[in-house]
Amino acid sequence: MLSKRSMFTAIGLGAAYLLRNKQSRDKLMGQISSMTGKTKPNNTQNY
Repeated sequence: MLSKRSMFTAIGLGAAYLLRNKQSRDKLMGQISSMTGKTKPNNTQNY
């Protein structure tokens, strides 16, 4: 039970570290999208 909890803690801390800035978030989301086969949404807006 403790090792499972430790594993999820490590995953949570790793995700928090990777999502701390925009460049790493975009890179991570691009990798996840490529694994799932979904395309990345276009977030550009015209003002």
